[in-house]
Amino acid sequence: MKVLIIKTSALGDIVHATPVIRYLHRTDATLQIDWLVEEPFAPLLESQPLIHTVHRIATKRWRRPENLAGALIEITRAIGLLRKEKYDVILDLQGNSKSGLFTLLSGAPLRYGFARDAVREWTNLLASNRRVAIGTTQQHISDRALKMAAAAFPGGTMADGAAALTVDRECLLRVRDKLHQAGLLERKLVLLHPGTTWKTKQMSCEFWQQLITALNRNDGVNLLFSWGTRQERNFIMKLQQAVSERSMVWPKVSLPEFMALTAQVDVVLGGDTGPVHIAAALGTPTISFYRATDSRRNGPRGRSHCTFQSSMECSPCLLKACPQNPACSNSIEVHRAVQAVDAILEMNS
Repeated sequence: MKVLIIKTSALGDIVHATPVIRYLHRTDATLQIDWLVEEPFAPLLESQPLIHTVHRIATKRWRRPENLAGALIEITRAIGLLRKEKYDVILDLQGNSKSGLFTLLSGAPLRYGFARDAVREWTNLLASNRRVAIGTTQQHISDRALKMAAAAFPGGTMADGAAALTVDRECLLRVRDKLHQAGLLERKLVLLHPGTTWKTKQMSCEFWQQLITALNRNDGVNLLFSWGTRQERNFIMKLQQAVSERSMVWPKVSLPEFMALTAQVDVVLGGDTGPVHIAAALGTPTISFYRATDSRRNGPRGRSHCTFQSSMECSPCLLKACPQNPACSNSIEVHRAVQAVDAILEMNS
């Protein structure tokens, strides 16, 4: 039997959906599990041994007006490839119009999607013929995905997000060698990823400066900084100036190589962002900060992870812009984050 998972974006949301892979495999090891995803995130999934085929789409490029003719050709080709596979079951974990289009045109006889209470766009309801109700109670995003998988394939063993991903061995060796050459393996490694896609998810520069200054007082710790955009790199270059002697700004690398890096460190710190969720899915301890989004819905779970929610009464607000951003971005106490780092490093020593 062939199953296609449709979860196209964003990076963190894709990672949250990866426990579905292991659930399906435990339910029936003979299942062919494929995935449809936006092309920038495909490398994350292409290294996973339980995924047979990763289908790439490029909707950002397809939406450009000057690329209309080429986009129609690529969309037609993508749909043709899906129909050629003759999928038995579609799991549309995205729940919007885009995913609904590919769900409907896949030709699969069983097309699972979310019910009206959980779809992001109502037009998605037109694509599915099996709808899974989530309910109004607070549910972690991974549990929502697993609920759909269990509706399609009941009786399996539920899997949490811990160690839901695997690392490419060659990437791991390259990262380990680079860390060794930089002399960073002699101490505990703390990876900091301050950047986020939303301004209302990011902690302030002052917060991060105070945090890294406190962490740098620990002689048994080396600090690593990671980034995704040029703006994020400029931000962390300012932060690193205060701790340059025992720290390193990691260069921008491929997703598989970044996964290898997070697998090598002792703890990862950041906001509600893909790199933190990747670390958690690889079994690396994390400490994460939540403002506009809800740590109960998005945060890594388990005793190796610590989440902090903003103390603002309006948090979580889901706003991408807010006049209270300066206060909110400083609303988590730095000393509590430092204590969490110390506790995790002690627990894993």
